[in-house]
Amino acid sequence: VQIVESGGGLVHPGGSLRLSCTASGDIISISSMGWYELVPGKPRELVAVISSGGTANYRDSVQGRFAISLDIAKNTVYLQMNSLKPEDTAVYFCSVEGQVSTGPRFTSWGQGTQVTVSS
Repeated sequence: VQIVESGGGLVHPGGSLRLSCTASGDIISISSMGWYELVPGKPRELVAVISSGGTANYRDSVQGRFAISLDIAKNTVYLQMNSLKPEDTAVYFCSVEGQVSTGPRFTSWGQGTQVTVSS
C-alpha cells in the first residue's frame, strides 16, 4: 500500500490550505482515513478522522475550522484547513486503515507534509 500526500506549505495566519492523501495498491476496502500532526517535542496527535461511512471526528482545537472529506472511489481523503493559526504549524501525516485483497488488514502512513502558519 502506498500513501501519497500533498498540499502543505506556508500560509499567513487566517489563511487556508487543503491537504490531500491518496492510497494505492492492492486495497480491497478502506475503513477509515485520517490526519495526524507532529510537533517537535510532542507525540503525534489526531487532527481529524473519517470512516468509510462518512462519520467524521475532530480534535477540539480544529472543530469548526477544519473539514475532512473522503472520496472513497478514489481512496482519497482531504483536509480543508481554514482560519489557520500559528499553533497549527506541524508536519501532517495521513493514516489509512483498510484491507488488502489477500486478506490482511493494514494501517499505513504517509511521509508527512509540512504546514507552516506564519506572518
